Amino acid sequence: MAGHGGPVRAIAVSVDGKTVLSGGFDTAAIRWSLASEAAEQVLRFHSDAVNAVAFVGAARMATAGADGRIAVWTVGRAQPDSVLEGHAGPIVALAISPDASQLASASWDRTVRLWSPADGQSRVLEGHSQNVNGVAFTPDGKSLVSVGYDLAVRIWRVADGTSDVVTLPAPLNAVAIAPDGEIVTGAADGKLRMLAPDGKQAGEVAVGPTPIVSLALTADGALIAAAGIGGTVAIVDRKSRSLLRTLVGPGLPVWSVAFLPDRETLVTGGADGKIRRWNARNGDPLGSNLLGTPSDPLAAYAGDHGADVFRACVACHTLSDKETQRAGPTLAGLFGRRIASLPDYRFSDALKTMDIVWTPETVARLFEVGPNAYTPGTKMPEQRIGSAEDRRALTDFLARATTR
Repeated sequence: MAGHGGPVRAIAVSVDGKTVLSGGFDTAAIRWSLASEAAEQVLRFHSDAVNAVAFVGAARMATAGADGRIAVWTVGRAQPDSVLEGHAGPIVALAISPDASQLASASWDRTVRLWSPADGQSRVLEGHSQNVNGVAFTPDGKSLVSVGYDLAVRIWRVADGTSDVVTLPAPLNAVAIAPDGEIVTGAADGKLRMLAPDGKQAGEVAVGPTPIVSLALTADGALIAAAGIGGTVAIVDRKSRSLLRTLVGPGLPVWSVAFLPDRETLVTGGADGKIRRWNARNGDPLGSNLLGTPSDPLAAYAGDHGADVFRACVACHTLSDKETQRAGPTLAGLFGRRIASLPDYRFSDALKTMDIVWTPETVARLFEVGPNAYTPGTKMPEQRIGSAEDRRALTDFLARATTR
């Protein structure tokens, strides 16, 4: 299903499995019919990327964006019923409680908020020291789990807002909770880590070399889908902690995943703006819109190690200002340019005050310590390049490929 003008950042599936809600970097949300593979409604409200979406009961939906706002919609209506405001940074994840009475949001303002969709009342849960990237309710609705760049898993008691904290070895991008209460986290080091409901570590599975950015569980909790910026989706058997198969699409990052209620159909949202369906048990693509591999923007650099390192960046950045702009600014003429100075691109306010000029040294430092530490307030997803050799290959490649 194709309709977004940029990467599909978020996906949710209705309880009956007939409808998909997607959010895009193009600031739009789209409600799709799976039967017709067609858009039934385009929701336009947000002024920045729609990073999170959720169904709120049978006839309502929520969308949240990098503009820090949550819009609550009734199916079929052109405008939101209400707008929930309070976050001071991008919202990147939403979760709905089992009884649909509470909505939780995770934000890069380092907080989690609990909202009542009925009247807009909210509570702030504070404790994370860096961006909060994921949030999920436990099956009984009494607890809420959040994860962030600070390596922390926080298990909040909804009744009083207190929390227990578990620290893991890598920045955390996503969280999901199984019907038996087991917590599954996805990290920047490409590993899934499982925790018991009380936070005790219960296992881990390495699914790839690149950051995991989205997680989904089947309704019975048997299968985990872990999507990453490397362009693949790992299907993991949760009980045996084993990697069953890897779904390979066009090679661009997969930003969002969700299972249908049938416990085997997976829906993915890609950096190419397309939504695809898969049979997660055998790895086959489903529906009329099969892989449709686009031309590889790095085909001309085959065999170039720096280009291979850059492949994780190609979803958001072009090398030439002649190409259609993606979610991030073009890198054409990068070296020698002051941060946040490119015309006609909407940069985070925090970046506009920084005194950084892009050089091979500053770009290398960006990926050595990570965007969140080097450029606080950025909208850029967290990723690091641990190898000095890889960082040097990347900057050498950029010097060649971005010269006007």
